[in-house]
Amino acid sequence: MILRQFLHIDPVAISYFVGCGGKATAAIVDPVGEIAPYLRAAEDTATRIRYVIDTHIHADHRSAGHALSQATGAEYVLFAEAEAVFPFRGVRDRDVLDLGNVPIEVVHTPGHTPEHISLLITDRTRSDEPWFVLTGHTVMVGDLGRTELATTAEEGARALFHSVQRLKSLPDYVEILPGAYSGSVCGRHLSGKPTSTIGFERRHNAAFRIDDEEAFLRLMLSDVPPPPPEAAAFRAVNSGIPIPGR
Repeated sequence: MILRQFLHIDPVAISYFVGCGGKATAAIVDPVGEIAPYLRAAEDTATRIRYVIDTHIHADHRSAGHALSQATGAEYVLFAEAEAVFPFRGVRDRDVLDLGNVPIEVVHTPGHTPEHISLLITDRTRSDEPWFVLTGHTVMVGDLGRTELATTAEEGARALFHSVQRLKSLPDYVEILPGAYSGSVCGRHLSGKPTSTIGFERRHNAAFRIDDEEAFLRLMLSDVPPPPPEAAAFRAVNSGIPIPGR
């Protein structure tokens, strides 16, 4: 397996390069900014970018996903019910994207947004058990993603509760690789450490460890920070809807 993590500062976000060296194929997840670093990663690892995946339609920054897919000929991947104008490959819960020895299983995890997906990654050269999960803005290190950017805060929080229960059913050793870290406007108490595990967050993440739905709602609906500037405009642009002046 090949894994590269791209830590972005403006905006605060994390992108991923996941690949299979044996089959020389890769996927880019949640790309931000210029596409050159992702192209360079593919060149350095002698792989072809087959998929460009956005875990959700972002509201805090402009995605580079569509541009990268056009530049490479890779399939652009979103959840099937995402409200996007430009062409994309729609995936559903339990679908598997093939990267040779590195299958990517789609887990629909709505809450931060209705179309949010997480990506469960296995390296078959080592084990048939999942190794890590790319959680986007569902579970981050220290907290969970905010829930009011694409729906009401309560509706999003109720969906997020059930998504969290699914992720908590994963083995404790499964690593969490989130889509953001401390400084992101999409979470409240995020750590500056950009990785964790299901087991550690189960013990030390106040929101993640709650098993009662009403208690979960009370926590998630308290102290909601102001929305990111231009949140609606970013979601529109990332959906392929042209915005005058952009």
